[in-house]
Amino acid sequence: MGILPLPRFMRCSKKKSIDLHNEADESANNGAPEREMWANKADYLLSMVGYGVGLGNVWRFPYLCFKHGGGAFLIPYVIMLALAGLPLFFLECSIGQFGSLGPIAIWRMVPLFQGIGVTMVLISGLVTIYYNVIVAYSLYYLFASFTSYLPWTECSYWADSKCRNGISGLCNVTLDNATVTMNVSWVNANNLTCIADNDTELPSKQYWEKVTLQQSRSLDETGHVVWYLALCLLLAWIITVAALSKGIQSSGKVVYFTALFPYVVLVILLIRGVTLEGARDGIEYYIGQQSDISKLSNGEVWSDAATQIFYSLSTAWGGLIALSSYNKFHNNSYWDSIFVCIVNCLTSILAGFSVFSILGHMAFISGKKVSEVVAEGFGLAFIAYPDALTKLPISPLWAILFFCMLFTLGLDSQFATIETITTAIQDAFPRAMKKMRIPLTTALCVFLFLLGIPCVTQAGIFWVILTDTFCGGWAILFVAVLELVALIWIYGGNTIILDTEMMLGKKHWIFWLWWRVCWYFVSPVLLAAILIWSLVTFQNPEYNGVAYPKWGVILGFLMVVFCLIWIPIVACVKVIQAEGNLFQRIASCCRPTANWGPALLKNRNERYQHMKDERGKKEDKEMEISHIQVTERYTQRTDEPVKPEDNDVEIPDITAFDNPSFQSD
Repeated sequence: MGILPLPRFMRCSKKKSIDLHNEADESANNGAPEREMWANKADYLLSMVGYGVGLGNVWRFPYLCFKHGGGAFLIPYVIMLALAGLPLFFLECSIGQFGSLGPIAIWRMVPLFQGIGVTMVLISGLVTIYYNVIVAYSLYYLFASFTSYLPWTECSYWADSKCRNGISGLCNVTLDNATVTMNVSWVNANNLTCIADNDTELPSKQYWEKVTLQQSRSLDETGHVVWYLALCLLLAWIITVAALSKGIQSSGKVVYFTALFPYVVLVILLIRGVTLEGARDGIEYYIGQQSDISKLSNGEVWSDAATQIFYSLSTAWGGLIALSSYNKFHNNSYWDSIFVCIVNCLTSILAGFSVFSILGHMAFISGKKVSEVVAEGFGLAFIAYPDALTKLPISPLWAILFFCMLFTLGLDSQFATIETITTAIQDAFPRAMKKMRIPLTTALCVFLFLLGIPCVTQAGIFWVILTDTFCGGWAILFVAVLELVALIWIYGGNTIILDTEMMLGKKHWIFWLWWRVCWYFVSPVLLAAILIWSLVTFQNPEYNGVAYPKWGVILGFLMVVFCLIWIPIVACVKVIQAEGNLFQRIASCCRPTANWGPALLKNRNERYQHMKDERGKKEDKEMEISHIQVTERYTQRTDEPVKPEDNDVEIPDITAFDNPSFQSD
């Protein structure tokens, strides 16, 4: 008896049967393709270190130490790390690892607050726009350093009448009521003081403004696109796409260089710096003779310490959740959090020694006090420090090392921030992301590159500072406070602890005492206080004394509103979609969804047994419907001709789908 020809819709190929089994394996993760994981622990830790350790560790922390009592500033810094930074860091790493989900999908635990995840992703997206511009600045200076003579060493064709050469070796001093010009080395040897001429500017400052930025006078004057900055920005995005082409599998290898190289440079600069004349003065200004415990009575000191810790650890941005979501379920997130936080803080301290040792030498050579050459932010990275490097032997070599360090510091932070966005996309469209990761990642980066074009115009620096002030400022504090409220007070701090113990094992109640105190009370109160302080003391942004126009300030607030408005919008949508009266709807939206819990079935204990039951009921229903449809279609037969090579296809046993052994567990 011959084999009955099959209708076309029931014909199976060998490849198709393999796909069926793959789909069965995927069903263990709620029907999505299996989530990729870090190749090893080092990939994850270096990615986390690279994400947290950024430009602020080099150009912000040393200045804050100098400003707020030197070594005394370390006291509020460490306290704020323990009370606000580490608790939130550990919390985000734990929930990301537990749910194996990104910053948006993780809010299955409290659907009413899923808008917080949307806000995290939007803020991260806006920050990546200007952050890669800073990477482009570093690239430009890196390329400009490949010369035998650094172009900002002395005034050149681009300078104006205010420019004074930094290597003249001459200094104005007052002797017998008369101002004379003398050699700097003689002035220093005789403990004399140079007279500051406030009407002059360093060559490095004018090079930064007139050559690098071609800076216009204000945000109102956009000017033209600075083509070489645009090319550097394009190169930065190309490197980003290449590093993220295979997701964490590729970025996890790139960070072995981008995360470790800055430490090599910091140590080299420190060793070179402490051997220079005047280095001791710089270090003493950093943590020594300026150490003043009395300054700790100033509220601004504690605010700056908490703010620096908060932004340095990159909490509430969504990146910690995204990176931790690729961990194995039983990874020890507790010790990982402590390790990364300690490394981050030690890096800031190390950077301070490296920076101030060379700034001390710069002050010695120029006959100034250390306090007169200290700067922060762009002023330190692209004016003060480059000027100090010109005074070192073989200055191009030191400049190449320094700007390569800035480049890598910015780059690995950029990798993790983009990974935050792509993780959110992967959670929403897992199959599309698995098949089209490179095209989707490229399209995302091209879109962000185009949005960054205004930042490389002549008014670009004003756009960078505007975005940083509003999107990278108190908006993140607002997100952090809401995040703690949602996770600890609504989902439940005790539930978080039970979830974490599923990963780490049972812990004694004393172990959790500190975390309970911080999560429930100390951390949210501190962050709320910093948020209020930031709003009360908020001042309109300015750059080099140039105030922003009203429309620019309004635009900044609109960017914040655009990011935060999704929190109430998503909450309203969730409530509308729920069933029952208003209170019942709100209550249901505050409870975890049916599919919340560990991604893999083997990691779900009795607390998440309902996920197995719900999944089983859903699969049984789907199989029953499929069984009926296939049976009805097959009984109808078809007159469609069958190709000879298809005649040997056997009829599949559709009852196999009902066999529990077919389902993945």
